[in-house]
Amino acid sequence: MKYFAGIDIGSTSIKITITDENKNIIGFKTSASGSMFYKYAQETLDALLQELNIDKTNLVYTVATGYGRKLYKEADENISEITANALGARAAAQEYGEIKTIINIGGQDSKAISLDNEGNVVNFAMNDRCAAGTGKFLDVVALKLEIGVDELGDYHFKSTGTPLSVSSTCAVFAESEIIGLLGNNHSVEDIVCGVHYSIAKRIVKLVKRVGIKEGIYFDGGPAMNGGLVNAIENELGHAIFIPKYPQITTSYGAAIMGVDSYKYEQDL
Repeated sequence: MKYFAGIDIGSTSIKITITDENKNIIGFKTSASGSMFYKYAQETLDALLQELNIDKTNLVYTVATGYGRKLYKEADENISEITANALGARAAAQEYGEIKTIINIGGQDSKAISLDNEGNVVNFAMNDRCAAGTGKFLDVVALKLEIGVDELGDYHFKSTGTPLSVSSTCAVFAESEIIGLLGNNHSVEDIVCGVHYSIAKRIVKLVKRVGIKEGIYFDGGPAMNGGLVNAIENELGHAIFIPKYPQITTSYGAAIMGVDSYKYEQDL
């Protein structure tokens, strides 16, 4: 059996997906990027292969993507995260239907990608200037509110009032706003809801830059936060599709590219 690896080396986390030659996901693993991207990527890949009981000699093609893709010298190929994200989204959403717009929220940036009818990227916009609309900001919020990141969604749906305004576009100032809201005896639930809507408003502005088209897909780790999904859907006025494993869409897309590239080389 031949296997293919997609390695997404992001600014905050490493995601690796292994597929077979039919582009089926065999397994995946995530880890923190840390300060040594290559070392941790290699360790994560080795651990995943061991967990899946796959001999490294059966890993025939590896594609790296993401922020640190060029640091992984053993990769047979490296591609942009925009391309990999589009490939992974189209494959992950097959049962949903056609994907035309992708929203990706990563650890330190957020992206909106527009696709044509064939799945080609026709436009994209990125916000990497401030952490206020990213996964890192959600980590900071949870820490300040003394709750787990995985609890944010539950708190969102317990909010009973109008979402509080968290208007700062800078993560540092937004953090100060949250401290002020706590000092004014606002509930954690209402603060969380306000944070989600503040992120959603930024995301909608980003999506409008590429054009909102039906068939909206949301991935990245924050897509596992049901409260944030709810806020984005309400602000967009459209339903959005969340894949089963939203955190690995880009690494899955890189593995898919690996399958295609390998088959192309074999046919030469």
